[in-house]
Amino acid sequence: MNKQIHENFFVLLMIMSFAASTLVGQRAAVASKPIIFAVLNDGLTLEPIAYINKGKLEAPANGSDEPNILTAFGRSYYKKGTIYRLVFGGANAGTATVKSSDPKLDCAKNMATSITKASKTPLKGLVMGLATNAPIKATTSFRRKPTTAEKDEIDGLVRAEYLKQKLTPKVLRFHNLTALDLDNDGTPEFVGSYWVEVDKLTRALLFFIAGKGSNGKYSIGYSEYRKVDQSEVMSGEIKAVDDGVYNELLLDVYDYDNDGTSEVFTYVQSFEGAGFNVYRRNGSKWARSFEGANYHCGY
Repeated sequence: MNKQIHENFFVLLMIMSFAASTLVGQRAAVASKPIIFAVLNDGLTLEPIAYINKGKLEAPANGSDEPNILTAFGRSYYKKGTIYRLVFGGANAGTATVKSSDPKLDCAKNMATSITKASKTPLKGLVMGLATNAPIKATTSFRRKPTTAEKDEIDGLVRAEYLKQKLTPKVLRFHNLTALDLDNDGTPEFVGSYWVEVDKLTRALLFFIAGKGSNGKYSIGYSEYRKVDQSEVMSGEIKAVDDGVYNELLLDVYDYDNDGTSEVFTYVQSFEGAGFNVYRRNGSKWARSFEGANYHCGY
C-alpha cells in the first residue's frame, strides 16, 4: 500500500513539474515583446528597430548598452533558428530566420546574421525589408517601381523642392523611388530618396513621402532636405554619400498600430551605427512618430 502511494505521489510530482515547466515556457514566450527588425545586407542581417507596446513603438536594446543587457536581448530574440515574418510591401512576404549572433562582436553586438526567404521580390542592395514576430494583417498593398508617367510627375515635385533651396539641378539622381499602397485603396503613395551634386564636394539630399490629393494630383506630404559637405563625411570621401551613406532610405511599410494605414520605416546608415525613423500619416501630411538608433562601433 505504501509502495503504491509512493509511486502515485512520484507520478503526481512529475506531472506537476511538467506543468510548471510548460507554464514557465509560456510566460517566457509572452515576456518577449513584439519587435520589428530591419532586414539588411541582401537579407543576411537583422538589426532591431523597436518594440511594439500597445500600439506604440519603444526603443529596444542598443549596441552601446552594457554586456548583460545585450546578452539578455540575444537570448530572447536571437536564438538560433528563431523565425520572424518578413514584411515587404506591408504584407507577409516570407521568413527571416536567425542564423547566429554574438554580443561580444566588435561592431555587431546587437545584430544577428539571418537566412531570408522572400516569396516576392528578393532583398538586394538598397531593396530592404522588415521582420517581426507580431501579427501581419491580410492586405492588398503593393510595393513596386513607378511607371514612367508616375516618375515624371514625382520628378517635377522633387525639382520644386530643390528650387525652394535655390537649386536648379540639371540631373536628378535617386537611391529609391518606390510606389506603395499605404492604405489599401489601390492608389499608390511614393517614398523617395533623391540626391544632387551641388559641386564636386557637396551633395544635397532629399527624402520625401508623396500622395495623391482629391484633385488627382500628387503632392509631397513630408520632406527632409539636407546638404552634406565632404568635410562632414567621416571617411573623408564624398563618394560614400553617393553610395547611400547618410541618405535616408526606405526599409518598408507596416501597419503596426492596426489603424488601417501603414507606417513608413526608414534607415540611415552612418559610419558608427544605424538610424531608424518611422512616419505616421496625419490627414494628408506625414510626421515622424519614432526615431531610434543602434550603435555599432567607433570609426
